[in-house]
Amino acid sequence: MSTQNDIRFTNAIPILRIFDEAKAREFYLSFLGFNVEFEHRFEPLLPLYMGIERAGLSLHLSEHHGDACPGSTVYVPMENIEAYQAELLAKQYGYGRPGIETMPWGKVMEVHDPFGNRIRFNQA
Repeated sequence: MSTQNDIRFTNAIPILRIFDEAKAREFYLSFLGFNVEFEHRFEPLLPLYMGIERAGLSLHLSEHHGDACPGSTVYVPMENIEAYQAELLAKQYGYGRPGIETMPWGKVMEVHDPFGNRIRFNQA
């Protein structure tokens, strides 16, 4: 018999809705620097479901209507936020130049993807 002490969550992987594969690749791979872990389609012209990863953070991106709602926010604890910001700013991405805000809980850098989703990076 299982008890509450046996329960352990290993991690969560957010699913973010995307609408345009080329824009998703430009933002998540070229700009944010993620790598593709896997790609799946039921058939060649059907919607894409893609897993991406960078430095221990995994995200799933989906063109499937029922997987997620656009406009979601993902909160990401991290280290070396200034180095990540400098890397992003150096790319001179035309649709975002993220700044860092100092909040009572730490430094926060928020990026907005082309589909209305937000990733809130936080260094305590």
